[in-house]
Amino acid sequence: MWKCDKTIQSDLDAGHASIEELMNALESAGWEGRDVFHIQMAIEEAVVNAIEHGNKRDATKQVHIVFVVDAESAEMTITDQGDGFDHQNVADPTEEERLDQPRGRGVLLIRELMTQAQYNQKGNSVWMRKERSKDDSQDN
Repeated sequence: MWKCDKTIQSDLDAGHASIEELMNALESAGWEGRDVFHIQMAIEEAVVNAIEHGNKRDATKQVHIVFVVDAESAEMTITDQGDGFDHQNVADPTEEERLDQPRGRGVLLIRELMTQAQYNQKGNSVWMRKERSKDDSQDN
């Protein structure tokens, strides 16, 4: 099992470096194919949202990241220092009148790609879990 528990600055380079650590840990644990792609998409959304929307790229704010990876599952928690958002009432980005609007897709992506995803009540922290597919030889 691999675990990473750290706090980073509200900086996209720091966020991407942390995502790269997670991707390397998944590879070391034998993850591949569609599962890795789904995790990468979801964690990218969560980290970028925390930095850009949660902390508004405020250099005085930080993002707390916890990753836990083993051969069967991966858990990720991303917490920013922002005001949060109402994650229960995010408009459906797939509705016809919202297709050209840039907001709301990240929450939908995370919920669809992960086995489980939960936000805290404030809406400034997301916990995600991906269970490894039974057939781990699937293509992207």
